[in-house]
Amino acid sequence: MIDLQLTDKTHDEERQGEALVIDAPLVRNGRKLYIESYGCQMNFADSEIVASILLDQGFETTGDYKEADVVFINTCSIRENAEQRVRNRLSQFGAEKRRNPKLIVGVLGCMAERLKSKFLEEEKLVDVVVGPDAYRELPQLLSEVESGHKAINVLLSREETYADISPVRLNGNGITAFISIMRGCDNMCSFCVVPFTRGRERSRDPYSILAEAQDLFDRGYKEVTLLGQNVDSYKWKGADAEETAETEVNFAQLLEKVALISPDLRIRFSTSHPKDITDEVLYAIAKYDNICNYIHLPVQSGSTRVLELMNRTYTREWYINRVDAIRRIIPGCAISSDIIAGFCTETEEEHQETLSIMDYVGYDFAFTFSYSERPGTLAARKYADDIPEEVKKRRLAEILLKQQQTSLFRLQQFVGKTVRILVEGTSKKSDKDFCGRNDQNAMVVFPASEGVKAGQYVNVHVDRCTSATLLGTVV
Repeated sequence: MIDLQLTDKTHDEERQGEALVIDAPLVRNGRKLYIESYGCQMNFADSEIVASILLDQGFETTGDYKEADVVFINTCSIRENAEQRVRNRLSQFGAEKRRNPKLIVGVLGCMAERLKSKFLEEEKLVDVVVGPDAYRELPQLLSEVESGHKAINVLLSREETYADISPVRLNGNGITAFISIMRGCDNMCSFCVVPFTRGRERSRDPYSILAEAQDLFDRGYKEVTLLGQNVDSYKWKGADAEETAETEVNFAQLLEKVALISPDLRIRFSTSHPKDITDEVLYAIAKYDNICNYIHLPVQSGSTRVLELMNRTYTREWYINRVDAIRRIIPGCAISSDIIAGFCTETEEEHQETLSIMDYVGYDFAFTFSYSERPGTLAARKYADDIPEEVKKRRLAEILLKQQQTSLFRLQQFVGKTVRILVEGTSKKSDKDFCGRNDQNAMVVFPASEGVKAGQYVNVHVDRCTSATLLGTVV
C-alpha cells in the first residue's frame, strides 16, 4: 500500500515535495516516520535509504505528518526558491510541534549540509540536522534527541556509498526504480553548491549495483534509472567478483553489464556531463535495445565565455561535437538539457547564443531557470550577480517559449507512428486512461484496454500530441 502525495513540476531536478509511505512486513515498534523529499532524483533515492535504515529500527512510514513521531524533510539547495519552500514547510511542521511537543523534526540532505548548526539556532523547531553522508547515524542521533539534546552530523565522507543498504522503494508503482551508482561531484561548476553539500565524487562497486538491479528485476520491476551527479565519470577499480584480479569498470561497461541482466529490463541514466560523455557510452546505448535512447546533457549556456565563467570546462564547439556524435551514433535519440538565463555578466549577444544552440540541438525538453546566486559558491565569491531581475525574467521567457515550440515539434514527429511504451499506471487526469513513457522519455497517454496492466510493454499508435504529451491507442 502506498500513499504518494505529490506536487510535481516537469523538472525532475526541482521536485516540490513528496510525502512517502510504504507498508512492509516487519517488526514494528509503534513509531511512525514521515519523509518529505525536495529537489533531485538523488534526494528521492536518499529518502529510500533513510527509510530502509529506520524501518530496520522498527519504524513504519506514514503519509500524514500529523500522525508521525518523526518528521524528516530531505532538502535541496540548488536554488534559493527551493530553500524558501523548505523553510515555509518547516513553519507548518512547527505548528504541529507546538501541538505535539514530542514530535521530532529533522532536516536532511543538502540544506542540512550547507547551513549546518544554523538550522538548530535559527529554526528552533528543528531537533536533528543530518547531511547526505551521515544517514547511518540516524538511530543514534534520534536517541540523542530523545534524551533531551539537539543532534547534528553533517560530516562528508570520501568512502560512503551506502552500497550495502537495500533501499526501501517508496514510489510504490513496483515498475520503475532508482539505483544510485555514485555520490558527490568533483566538477566545481562556479554556480553549483553540490560539491560542498554532497562532497567529493566516489563510485559504488559494480557488483552491488548489478545485484540491486537483478533483485529489482526478479521482483517485477521493469525499469531502472542509474543515478549520479555525473554518471559519465563513473569509475570503479578493485578486485573482481572472485577476488582473483584487479579490474576497472567505467560507465559504458557498467551500462552494458546492467543491460545484460535481461532485455526486458529498461535502463535510463542521469545525469551526463558534456566534458565526459564518450563515444564508448554512445555505442553501448546503440548496441542494446533496452538502454533508452534518451540523454540528459545540460548545456547551461550557449556562450563559450559564459561557460568558462561557469567553470563548465567545455566550449560551445565541444558541446556541439558531442551532440553531433549522439545524432550520428544513436539516430533518433532524444536530448534534454538544463539552461540558466542571466548568469553573471551575460550579454544580450551571449543570450542569443544560448537561443541559437537551442535551435541547433532541438532539445526534446529542457529545464530552464534564471540564475540564482548560491552562498559559498565560486560565482558568489568572484562575480557580481549583475543582471537585473527583469532582464533575467525576459530572457527566461524567451528560452521557455522557444523550448515549448521545439518540444511540440519534436513530439509531432511521433504522430502517425507506433511507439513501444512501458505502462506505468493510470493517468493523473483520468483513471480511464493509462500512461507510460516511450524510449525517448516522452509521456504517452492512451485509453485503458482490457488485458493491459501496469508493468507491461505495449505498442501505442500516436494519434495526436500536445507540447508535453503523446496521445494514442493501443495496437
